[in-house]
Amino acid sequence: MGKEYEYLDDYTVGEKFVSPARTITETDIVLFAGLTGDWHPLHTDVEYAAKTPFKERIAHGMLTLSVGMVLPFRLGPYSSFLPRSFIAFYGMESVRFTGPTKIGDTIHCEVEVTEIADKGAGKGVLTTQSRIVNQRGELLVTYVIKVLCGKRP
Repeated sequence: MGKEYEYLDDYTVGEKFVSPARTITETDIVLFAGLTGDWHPLHTDVEYAAKTPFKERIAHGMLTLSVGMVLPFRLGPYSSFLPRSFIAFYGMESVRFTGPTKIGDTIHCEVEVTEIADKGAGKGVLTTQSRIVNQRGELLVTYVIKVLCGKRP
């Protein structure tokens, strides 16, 4: 990537980013269950999960979303898809969980800028469509993110 993103104005619709990857581990699943209190046996009971359509334990959908959506921040100090003028998380829309994340899956996030909206007073909203994908190219989660950013003074 290499381009530095200071302001909303530095983006163009159609611009794409691909994050580094990260492997989801059994420890991630256990820690997420403990943190959230979601101990559903699909995620935490080997015998139960073996009898499901997945045939094995899978990660919580929200774990995949939580880990996957921040992977684009690891593009480097001057290459995160967020601009330095980031103000706030503005919203998330159209979240769909389309495939299971299995223990040992390595996920990455693909982001595309879909809209740049002026909100006046030196700020605007950057809208991106994101896809979390595993090492086999299988789509796991899709969603739209909106972030409030500063415009060039």
